[in-house]
Amino acid sequence: MATVTIRPAGPGAADAPALAAALLRNRAYMRPWEPHRTGAYYTVEAQAARLGDGARRWFAVVEGAEGDRIVGAATLSGIALGPFRSGSLGYWVDEEYAGRGLATALVEEVCRAAREELGLHRVEAGTLLRNHASQRVLAKCGFARIGTAPHYLHIDGAWRDHHLFQRILHDDPPPRT
Repeated sequence: MATVTIRPAGPGAADAPALAAALLRNRAYMRPWEPHRTGAYYTVEAQAARLGDGARRWFAVVEGAEGDRIVGAATLSGIALGPFRSGSLGYWVDEEYAGRGLATALVEEVCRAAREELGLHRVEAGTLLRNHASQRVLAKCGFARIGTAPHYLHIDGAWRDHHLFQRILHDDPPPRT
């Protein structure tokens, strides 16, 4: 396996071509875990807009010395500060790299950044009930299952139940305002 690195993904167009290519390359592989997407979703322009969304933090798993081939990504969205200090995690790894520990390393890096850079108290994630591989990743990373949400997300053409997980990052009080 080539050398891979986990790094923040660039806003705007910097990582958009590589992200669009990775998503297109993995379109069939990720179909059972994703909402239905139009062809426009897989364009450089759409991915540049997504990467430029200031409400999310992006992380990329990149291959090679130049780091220009994305083979996985994560987002931390719904970031709330104040007394909640929480964010919602989503992630995926290229089919070619599945089962090699990259998802675990990616989730750990997102949790590190969530605590050290954003001062979050917790990170939450959800998985389809049958997504046992993702559930194993979350368990390895210290997430605990906190419930099951019926009809939680519209995935692969239907409203699907999800197991919900959280990881408490620390018990320090939030900064005083």
